[in-house]
Amino acid sequence: QVQLVESGGGLVQAGGSLTLSCAASGSIFSINDMGWYRQYPGKQRELVSTLSSDGMINNADSVKGRFTISRDNVKNTVSLQMNSLEPEDTAVYYCWAVVTIRTRTYQYWGQGTQVTVSS
Repeated sequence: QVQLVESGGGLVQAGGSLTLSCAASGSIFSINDMGWYRQYPGKQRELVSTLSSDGMINNADSVKGRFTISRDNVKNTVSLQMNSLEPEDTAVYYCWAVVTIRTRTYQYWGQGTQVTVSS
């Protein structure tokens, strides 16, 4: 089993910054992709930013130039530096990872952390 534990959400004023962090633990052979999704009330989760094990980044257009993803492949952590936050960034943010255990890959989600941006 694999656990993803998030931290760093909270309340911030528009224009401010927050950093989200996520640590993976458990029976991990290797982590392929890690990243962040977010979910608005009543909506499906949407991609925010992901980073593959070989350094490929995939960002939503709405966060390009404002959010920066990074990961530590030794510590199995991923972080999201969020700058110039806007009220539209208010959502629950979920850590996401694709993990190889033995010869199979699995997708895991964190429990979610609330980010609220006030105008």
